[in-house]
Amino acid sequence: MGHIEASKELSATPDALWAVVSDPQTWDKWFTIHEKWMQEPPAVLTTGATLVAKIVMLGMANKMEWVVGDVDAPRSLALAGTGMAGVKCEFTFTIEPADAGSKLTVAGDFEGALIKGALGKAVEKDGTKQIDQTLEKLDALATAAA
Repeated sequence: MGHIEASKELSATPDALWAVVSDPQTWDKWFTIHEKWMQEPPAVLTTGATLVAKIVMLGMANKMEWVVGDVDAPRSLALAGTGMAGVKCEFTFTIEPADAGSKLTVAGDFEGALIKGALGKAVEKDGTKQIDQTLEKLDALATAAA
């Protein structure tokens, strides 16, 4: 299983970050692995809601069926995904108040028959790069929207 995680203090407020994270229509602007929705997502994310997306990691596309896990507005959102070739992943976004605005932690786990050995390490490396870009884009978008 591969694991990626990053935390960063962002200038956006917790409410501003939550407004962006919890709105699937914004994901293509900040969630760097998300390419597009393959089915119209629900307007509001609730526990058990299903979202079907095309994601890209390591330059490879995969159809991901996300199921929304825990939703604790405006603190955390958990997603569990199943993709082609038995790929499974989980993402958790945790928002905490901080001096400058918010502290956002993104954690992800990946598993599957193809995510082992060297490829697993490559997924972790790409995922870490993607999380860093995601945090930058999310802060800019949430700050501009506030």
